Amino acid sequence: MSKLKVTLKKSTIGRMKSHKATVEALGLRKVGSTVEHNDTPQIRGMVKKVSYLLEVEEV
Repeated sequence: MSKLKVTLKKSTIGRMKSHKATVEALGLRKVGSTVEHNDTPQIRGMVKKVSYLLEVEEV
């Protein structure tokens, strides 16, 4: 199974509550933090919802 490397590129200050919760659920805390997740439909959906805050790379 392939992996996704997700990096938080913009701050969540002033964003919708649900978008903040999605970023936190992905395991991202501070701007510049990076996590790896398995490439599943659930993770893809979360990434798509807040894609304007993230940088995503397939590993």
